[in-house]
Amino acid sequence: MLRNLIPMAFGLALPAFFVSGWLGDAGASLRAAEPGAKDVAVAAMAEEGYCTANLKQIVRRVAGACGLLDAQGRGCQPADAAKIVALSGDDFNALFLPLKDRVHIIQFDKKSIELDEGARAAIETAWSARGGASFFFVVSRASPEGSVESNQELSNGRAQSVLAHLEATYQDPDIKKRVGLLQLGEEFAQLPLEFCEWNRSREGETCDEKQINRSAIIAWIDCAI
Repeated sequence: MLRNLIPMAFGLALPAFFVSGWLGDAGASLRAAEPGAKDVAVAAMAEEGYCTANLKQIVRRVAGACGLLDAQGRGCQPADAAKIVALSGDDFNALFLPLKDRVHIIQFDKKSIELDEGARAAIETAWSARGGASFFFVVSRASPEGSVESNQELSNGRAQSVLAHLEATYQDPDIKKRVGLLQLGEEFAQLPLEFCEWNRSREGETCDEKQINRSAIIAWIDCAI
């Protein structure tokens, strides 16, 4: 009788052990993903050199606060973005410098949110090249012409145009789970002239600081957070 009870007790204990372990791991994961976390865990897998502690912390904060994790696609406004990244505009832009080879800058006409043929092609190229990357960021801006309110609307519309094109092209219901929107308007992290030398959808055309900020930067990031 006792001999039969020992295996039974062991069998009952195993599920409890695994459930307890899973809950502990889940709790640790949730704590690691908290927006206010200061320490960034180092991934067990090999990561690209651009995965700095600052970038991973910002990716984590944006993923949680700007609708990426809950697939709401709501994006972050300038005031939100400045608070979330906790950096100056120049320092925020500097985070993208190591990503130069994988960034595409989608350019728009003045007061427009429409994608031209070059923009659509660049979006599709960037999406196809993402591989297994977990996060695809769209950082939209507007040049400082017109009112702050109208430029914010332009920035919002530009980010949504990129997302809408991805959804229409790939028919993937989970796209919003992988696309994070940062809609900066004219108020935060304006791009300097040097970004005209990056991979632009209107490469070969004249580029100045106003034109480079009528844009959406798109980039895929495969840092473990």
